[in-house]
Amino acid sequence: MRLFAKRGLVAATAVVSGMVMLGTQQASAETLFERLFGGKRIKRAEQVEPEPKKVVIARVSSPQYYNYKVDPLVSVDFAALISTLEDGDLDTQRASAGEVVLASVSDPAEATPAIILPEMDGGAGKFADAISSLQAFDLMAEKEIADAIVAHYGADPEFIWVRDGKPNHRAEEALAVLAEAPEHGLVAEEYLVPSIDRPAGEGEAIDPTLRLAQFEMTLSARVLRYMRDANGGRVDPNRISGYHDFDLKTLDLGHVLEVLGDTFAVRTYMESVHPENSAYAALKAELAELRSSQEKAIVVSPDLFLRAGQSSPEFTKLLKIIDRDADEAFRTEFGELLAANIDSETYSQELVPLIKAAQKKAGVGADGVIGPRTVGAIAGDSKADRVEKVQIAMEQLRWLPSQFGDRHVFINVAEFKVRYFEDGAEKLAMKTVVGQRGKQTNFFYDEIEYVEFHPYWGVPRSILVNKYLPKLVNDPGYLDRIGYEVSDGSGRRVSSSSVNWAAYGARPPFDVRQPPGPKNALGEMKIMFPNKHAIYMHDTPEKYLFDRENRAYSSGCVRLEDPRAMAAAVLNWDREKVVERLKSGRGKEELASKIPVYVSYFTAWPDSSGRVNYAPDIYNRDSYMLKAMNKIDEMRVPST
Repeated sequence: MRLFAKRGLVAATAVVSGMVMLGTQQASAETLFERLFGGKRIKRAEQVEPEPKKVVIARVSSPQYYNYKVDPLVSVDFAALISTLEDGDLDTQRASAGEVVLASVSDPAEATPAIILPEMDGGAGKFADAISSLQAFDLMAEKEIADAIVAHYGADPEFIWVRDGKPNHRAEEALAVLAEAPEHGLVAEEYLVPSIDRPAGEGEAIDPTLRLAQFEMTLSARVLRYMRDANGGRVDPNRISGYHDFDLKTLDLGHVLEVLGDTFAVRTYMESVHPENSAYAALKAELAELRSSQEKAIVVSPDLFLRAGQSSPEFTKLLKIIDRDADEAFRTEFGELLAANIDSETYSQELVPLIKAAQKKAGVGADGVIGPRTVGAIAGDSKADRVEKVQIAMEQLRWLPSQFGDRHVFINVAEFKVRYFEDGAEKLAMKTVVGQRGKQTNFFYDEIEYVEFHPYWGVPRSILVNKYLPKLVNDPGYLDRIGYEVSDGSGRRVSSSSVNWAAYGARPPFDVRQPPGPKNALGEMKIMFPNKHAIYMHDTPEKYLFDRENRAYSSGCVRLEDPRAMAAAVLNWDREKVVERLKSGRGKEELASKIPVYVSYFTAWPDSSGRVNYAPDIYNRDSYMLKAMNKIDEMRVPST
């Protein structure tokens, strides 16, 4: 049997060999088994290496900038107002308007006034007659303003702005305030009110009663718009981007009309809604100065970048601006050197002290390196650019409380600076490091509650997912090796290497934190004003960043150049007490009372002397503000 099998195998081999010799066509058409056994063709399974499973790394998106949406204007519903006046009881309307109404008695000689009030301008009857002529008048206004007008005049049918067929004293004051709107960075055309005495247009018949009513209603609408804008701003900040976070300020517009109808101090009342702080006053003064001054004759390229030993035609322009703006003290120290090099295009080594002094005077880092921030601070923007920045700053100030508080902290991200105020005066100022362009520091305000010493750094989900997750997918033990602690949803510590980090997408159910120590991202302390953006002030081990001109390096939080000084200020301690507290280990200290903190973004902002400084628009936010403001202008003053 073995011999037969062996011979059979040899025979089969011989057949195969013969097949090969008979020709390749036949051999390629049939398999060995088909020739030998006549069976069906058997397909061989190919060995295919499975493709490695692709792991999609999730990311946490940053807030976005929006296409600003403007609410449409609506027509004031005069038909509803007329209907209200027609349906109402005229005696009641007259009484509410302050007319004298006689009590109903059998003998008129014995009649006495049932209501005795000062007679108002015009009387309800005259007002109702005037309003009835407004059927075809199309007055456009913001919806809440349109509703307030109908509600007020329906309940109180009386002129506010007219007496004896002409504008009264209230109207004169209101019109004067509206005309001064540009002084506050507002647009005068958005508050225009046609004069009662204007010449008739083509095909227009002059109807004194109609003009009276139109004037009354239009002035009310524009005064309400002005006061609404002055109080909370024209722009809704929350429609600009996800980085803006504000509770919108509101006015009770019905109450405003009531006050305007009662007061003779219209100017005082209208101006009372503007921000009442020194920063707003300084910006208002700066705007007036810019508009009255001549355009700067010397313009330096904002892209200029020079170190000592390098040359540029723009350098001599910068020297001439320094010479033009030099005060007596600067000229005493550097006047001779400046005069000798005024036409030089080469930034020689001997000019470094001069440039450093000019930088210090302009309020930027005195490192002797000429970059965009130095050019912006010394040469400044063009007048038109500065006007825009001041107008934007005044608009943004309207989002904030009118008064900042006797004690407060003001962070200006665009300036990379934070200031502490006490009794309304600046007591402390220092450099900051703020969020990168892709991880911007938000614009909002809150209250400082406590200082935490030797803190853990709780890694934000955005950083855990965007920065660490790509590493953890391939190296789950990475967090263990760098000393970070991982906890599950119940607070139980787990090993980083035990987690399947690819399984949870952008929402891994774990908390990760870095223990206190010399490498801790928060350094010695953090100053907390708890908020949904997880932004706070803190120390940092990366002290070298404070020497840089552009300091947008953080993931959104605000790093402090001198955190011990800020902690002492907000806790109302001296510095030595802070140093001693640091020796006591971990823990937090509550403030005796909460302190307002403003995390802001202003490219034009006054220093403690009231001098307005200008900063680069590192996040390009001013451009979004301008787009929003322009859209509002186009809606309110259409170019027709």
